[in-house]
Amino acid sequence: MTSPIITVTLNPAIDLTVTLDDLTPGKVHRARAAQSNVGGKGINVAGCIADWGIPVLATGVLGRGNDATFTDFFKDKGIQDRFVRTAGDTRTNIKIADVVTGTTTDINLPGLTFDDETYDMVLDVLRREVVEGALVVLAGSLPLGQPASVWARLTADLCLLRCRVVLDTSGAPLAASLAAPRESLPFAVKPNRLELEAWAGRPLTEVVDIVAAARSIQALGIELVVVSRGEQGAIFLRGNTALSARLPVVNALSTVGAGDAMVAGIASSLADNLGLEALARRAVAFATAKLGRIGPHLPSPDDVRQLARRVDVAVLAS
Repeated sequence: MTSPIITVTLNPAIDLTVTLDDLTPGKVHRARAAQSNVGGKGINVAGCIADWGIPVLATGVLGRGNDATFTDFFKDKGIQDRFVRTAGDTRTNIKIADVVTGTTTDINLPGLTFDDETYDMVLDVLRREVVEGALVVLAGSLPLGQPASVWARLTADLCLLRCRVVLDTSGAPLAASLAAPRESLPFAVKPNRLELEAWAGRPLTEVVDIVAAARSIQALGIELVVVSRGEQGAIFLRGNTALSARLPVVNALSTVGAGDAMVAGIASSLADNLGLEALARRAVAFATAKLGRIGPHLPSPDDVRQLARRVDVAVLAS
């Protein structure tokens, strides 16, 4: 059996998505619909990978008080559940989807208590499950009160186990991970443009500026750098090659999780040993396909493959 892709979510959530016709602050609204889904970036990634048909194992930390929603999700998707359970409830995040503007407003609540003992339990799970060369996706924010170095610490531990780490985080945790010694760096990172600007410390308004900042990350020793750009698609760098890839704008039901779907496309492409162009096509197709779904779901693999064939890919000057 193929070794599963592993995803790690240290700050998961239940996402309550409320759909409105037009969000106006300070006004009373009548919702079109409300839907609860499991959330947390690593869980979203796992859901999309499972829909694509690649084995996936998910771990991290869940509260015992309300883990049934997650347990049911993992069972329905065929995801191997290796989450550590701790006292308390997993947090709820509120997503307000505005049908008129196509935008989503997020209200994220605090998460579970996380300490060194909990970290060690998660690491023990990973030590049992990983094999040499395993793909491990570390994704999302860190639990409340945790130092920014947690993802960097876990990446270093996984590098000692000879894993390939795909990191999707932002702010201080991203900066800490990129400041690690070369032998403890992630294999791939996927900041969005604003997250890359925050790391670079300057505006990145032009494609050439984005490529230059991404090259700076690559020069640290990162094999693959992907910068997502919303409706403008994404920029992909590996080796000496830089590509831009995008699909035409679609009428998005929800933008929540599109970046996570892109990470799922990246990880599944790495698992399949795809070249950079094929990886870019799949990653953008995953993200675009996700826009039509609420929750961590993709349409059929055939539908995603059709989108991938339509992706506009261009070589960028480096």
